[in-house]
Amino acid sequence: MAVDLQDRRSAAQGDPVSAAVRLRPAKRAGLEERFAATDPDPGMEVTRNPRVARLLRNRKFQFLLILPNQIVFWTVIFVGVLGTAIPGLNFGAAITWYVWFCLVFVMMVVVGRAWCAMCPFGGFAEWVQRRTFWRRTQKTLGLGRKFPEPLARLGFLIPVVSFLVLTWIEEFFNIAGPGNPADTSWMVVGIVSSALIFFLVFERRTFCRYVCPLTTLIGTVGSMGSVAGFRTKDREVCLSCKTKDCMRGGEQGFGCPWYTWPGSADSNLSCGLCSECFKSCPEGNVGLFLQRPLTSVVAPRRRRADVAWGIAILWGLVVFQQFNATNAYAALDSWLNRGMLLPHYPNPVDYVGIIGVVALAFAGIAWLFSRGLGRRDVVETHLDSFVDRTSRFRAFFVPMSYGLIPVMGADYFARQLPKFFKHSARVVPAVAHIAGFSSAQSPIYGFHILSVGWIVVVQVAVIIVGTAAAAWATWRIAGRELVPVSRNALGVRLATLGVVLSCGAAASVLYVLMHAAS
Repeated sequence: MAVDLQDRRSAAQGDPVSAAVRLRPAKRAGLEERFAATDPDPGMEVTRNPRVARLLRNRKFQFLLILPNQIVFWTVIFVGVLGTAIPGLNFGAAITWYVWFCLVFVMMVVVGRAWCAMCPFGGFAEWVQRRTFWRRTQKTLGLGRKFPEPLARLGFLIPVVSFLVLTWIEEFFNIAGPGNPADTSWMVVGIVSSALIFFLVFERRTFCRYVCPLTTLIGTVGSMGSVAGFRTKDREVCLSCKTKDCMRGGEQGFGCPWYTWPGSADSNLSCGLCSECFKSCPEGNVGLFLQRPLTSVVAPRRRRADVAWGIAILWGLVVFQQFNATNAYAALDSWLNRGMLLPHYPNPVDYVGIIGVVALAFAGIAWLFSRGLGRRDVVETHLDSFVDRTSRFRAFFVPMSYGLIPVMGADYFARQLPKFFKHSARVVPAVAHIAGFSSAQSPIYGFHILSVGWIVVVQVAVIIVGTAAAAWATWRIAGRELVPVSRNALGVRLATLGVVLSCGAAASVLYVLMHAAS
């Protein structure tokens, strides 16, 4: 049942190898040959080390990863509701908005989806669903329904909408200000409750794959990371496997909670690093691989339109978050709120409008490039010809969006830095305040790691690094995927490079104008 589900999901997302498993031998052989010829090197296998392999096969390992975060986030919930109303002295608000969000971005860039492996939201719901903390059980709690296929086909678009809604709620109620610490607690309760409901209605980690507000952001920004995820060592072994324990589950492990067949993975986009496929494979044909940074941005041969649109929308959101700190935005938002009788920032019209304008502007540039630079006789990209036919717009827009990932990720990280550098030290008096040993008069409470001027310098430096990485990735992607469908090889490379550099320059200017506004 699990294999059928994965094949159906993978086919909907354009995954040729999962589809190949179901094809007749003659047709499958040709598809396998083309797939193998383009599959990127998975990198260095760390599970060759017996100690690493033994650790990952231990069923208590992931439980011990999740447990500390469970303790922290349940503390956030209770302290936020029962503790002081002063945000900087409330441990729940301080740890969440001054430290946690910034550290998660560092984790994405370095390790990819490592947060998903230790996430307290999905972890708690999964414990309830499996009725155990770590043992391999044969029966689960809940209805075990399949996620509707029309919604599954939307891929990363549902979670990116979830992220937009959650961000607007945070801004409107000033939760991330931080405002009233109790609001932070109720927001966390809402996320945990939503995850639990989905885990009890649908099978596996449906919530994490298709709904979680953070999954699009972590999946895309995490593709810069050096952890490639769990991959197949020898694809022929996977293709000839009769049991598919990595998807169905076996005696030692559950079927992949993320519906990701390791035999078809060419990036770390959807690998939650739970190690269930590694535990389940009876052939020992699955390993954990490391890769060079940006490999999962540049290397994938099967790029997805839902991911591309998710990247464009996330870019629009972070640009909105920068623009909303300027005087021009304040005037626009106030005017709209007066006209619509809304109490305060942010007005939903300019919120959605600015995000939409930025995303559609990026798509419009891709469309212009496809018309001005694209070859009229080419209607399919060399990488998608064995999956489906595609328009010239898609042939340009999707690769260009992937190239934007490093500067988009750098922008989100830079946006968190003012709170971290100005207020992260408050976590210390917030912890002491729980025991009654600290107050707002503590010298640590007002300590800033960096001054405003230096924060701006660091923000711009982060954008420069992200822009340089995006320029390198875009140059590589354009050379492999856009040059073959373009009339001007050098022109298309320079044009797409110019878009990335313009995005980085715009972000840098906005950070200077914002002057380290939180």
